[in-house]
Amino acid sequence: MTAPLPLVGLLGVLGLAIGSFLNVVIYRVPRQQSILFPASHCPSCDEPIKTRHNVPVLGWLMLRGRCATCRQPISPRYPLVEAGTAALFIAVTLRFGISLQLPAYLFMAAVGLTLAMIDFDVHRLPDSIVLPAYIVSVLLLMPAGAGDGAWWPASRALLGAIALGSIYFTLALAYPVGATFGDAKLAGLLGFYLGWLSWPAVLIGALGGLAVAAVGGVITGSGGVTGPGSVKSPGAVTGSADPAAEVGVRSIALGTCLVVAAGTAVFFTTPVVSWYGSLVGAS
Repeated sequence: MTAPLPLVGLLGVLGLAIGSFLNVVIYRVPRQQSILFPASHCPSCDEPIKTRHNVPVLGWLMLRGRCATCRQPISPRYPLVEAGTAALFIAVTLRFGISLQLPAYLFMAAVGLTLAMIDFDVHRLPDSIVLPAYIVSVLLLMPAGAGDGAWWPASRALLGAIALGSIYFTLALAYPVGATFGDAKLAGLLGFYLGWLSWPAVLIGALGGLAVAAVGGVITGSGGVTGPGSVKSPGAVTGSADPAAEVGVRSIALGTCLVVAAGTAVFFTTPVVSWYGSLVGAS
């Protein structure tokens, strides 16, 4: 069932709020800091952020991108993550409508964005996020299969997780500089969601991750992907207050590429398959 516009807007606002929390997760989890305490504060002067300045996107605009106390710059990536999460929630809601699958794919959008940004920053995919996401994903998606009375999508989801995870596990064994076992665990999680949709979605996710990495390598001049064993993020040493400044290395995070490919598969597999089918039919 198509989602009514008020629901789409409501979930967009929810995405803004969740995006604000994701900023905390993205910054603190790689540093092994609590995501609950202390409250949000300026990473430069440690001054707590006032409630009125903590409103997603608007707070950053009100402050003109600077801390209200020490006037140090606040990275524009914070409001971009908030707005990006809202945009993803809107897109996912429009894609799945009012359905039992919707909560699961909203969850995956939030987790995928979080892992993509962490991997982009520090070239690491924390087990503390990836492994619990497996459990939550099963709890969210399996009832959808039971509610629809169709167990084949659920079975295909499990097979998709095994297939995609196995591909990248093999790649991590054969080419440990380019892929890690963290990438394999993430691939399995993404394969679970793509397998629920279709086998072509799994195929696009499998090949798309490598394709995005290859294109990114050409653009940045890094020539490929690098794992955590070959890259040390400067921010991990300096503790930079600006997460965007912590990258500082010309390399491609494969986990980020996997998330981009999976998102592409979720939204564009159906039109791509239809287009290919029309080409085959025309020939």
